[in-house]
Formats: sequence, C-alpha cells, structure tokens
Amino acid sequence: MPCDDAGGDYSRGAIVKREIVRASGFARHLRRWLKKYPDEADVLQEIFSALSDDAFQAVLGTHKLKGKWASYYACSAGYDARIIFELFQQDGVEAIQLVTIGTHDDVY
Repeated sequence: MPCDDAGGDYSRGAIVKREIVRASGFARHLRRWLKKYPDEADVLQEIFSALSDDAFQAVLGTHKLKGKWASYYACSAGYDARIIFELFQQDGVEAIQLVTIGTHDDVY
C-alpha cells in the first residue's frame, strides 16, 4: 500500500532510515544495467544508501511521477540513469520498494 506524502511536503522532521526491498523484476533490471555500465556499481551502492537514509535528499532529485506511474517516485542515479521506486508500509514502518532502473527513455 503506497504512502501518502501529505501532498509533497517532505519536511518530516526526524529522518528515519527506510528499509529497501526489491520488486521481483528489479534484480534483472539491475543486472542488465551493471552489465552495460559496470563502473557504476559503487555509485549505485551510494544511491541505495542515500535512498535508505532520506529518499528526498536534494542530490537525488527525487520527484513524484504522473500518468501510469502516478503512485511511484523516481530519483537520479547519474546523468541519464533513473531509479523508479514506491513508498509503502511494511510492518508499520515506511519502506522503499525498488521497481526498475534504466535510462530516462527506458523507464518512462
């Protein structure tokens, strides 16, 4: 179940580290991405850590999506790389589910 982010007001007070889970197809997308761009593995680890710490850090460029992706968010993972994710409740705690990774044109 997606979380309502109070209309985009991301000032949540104390930041709570969120657990990151992968959607069923994310591992496949990630393998493809790393096969194509093997030098970006360390950068992605930093992005995943930053997402867990605070998904709305300015450096990530996180934004709410529209249209068929309306319940999802995207963040930047490099110049043209995007990670699409969803916020949801897991055991009463907000978590992040990674959905896909790819270039802007690939994921939208």
